[in-house]
Amino acid sequence: MSRGIAAVRSTGATRFPLRGAAAKVALPAGRRCGAPRFCPFLGRPIAPMSASLPPPGARLMMILPPQGVADLGACLDAGDVAAVIWRGPPPADQVAEAQRRDVAALAEGGARAAVEGLDGAHVGDPAALKAALSALKPDAIVGAGGLTDRHEAMVAGESGADYVLFGDLAGAAGSFPRTLDLAAWWAEVFEVPCVGVATSLDEVEALARAGVDFVALAGPLLDAGQGPANVAAAMARIAEAGA
Repeated sequence: MSRGIAAVRSTGATRFPLRGAAAKVALPAGRRCGAPRFCPFLGRPIAPMSASLPPPGARLMMILPPQGVADLGACLDAGDVAAVIWRGPPPADQVAEAQRRDVAALAEGGARAAVEGLDGAHVGDPAALKAALSALKPDAIVGAGGLTDRHEAMVAGESGADYVLFGDLAGAAGSFPRTLDLAAWWAEVFEVPCVGVATSLDEVEALARAGVDFVALAGPLLDAGQGPANVAAAMARIAEAGA
């Protein structure tokens, strides 16, 4: 079911069309990532590589504990997963499993991504973002998280982050209303791709309706044995939101 990144590369910047009549704000692209697996995060056109275009709507990401999940391959095959974020140094075999499917492999942290064969890093501390960008760009993906308000998000976007992520990677209870508020605001105004963290299928659908570019599945959605079914169900919810 997964299309892989090649199908997305054919659309380049048009993967994220303007919503409504008003133009969105294009923050400085700076040294945007050239990592092949994450071309959807680029803010520039990419040479066509496939005649097939992806359907509209958000793509998925997965947020995993350092040890990963036993059914990672089945999860990746169950839906359109663009990237996996491990909350620590991931197992090499799982990194390879993701990359074989053209799924970007990211680790939470900074410069460690440059030496572990990963595609990039998710930086959850806004204060550490500048150093990570300097160390890893332009060859790796650098995403920004830990963003608690609009100002922090705009600073991250202006700094050259490949995406901004709203929500708690651990799926903390009670955090979703703020996540949805920030994600909906960003998706309406800015071109830099945004990610919203979801821990339930209802949250997946709410984020998709808000216009996010990526929904990151976390917490209970990826519990042992539940991941593949929930990935497929998340895809169905996203399709419903775009209908």
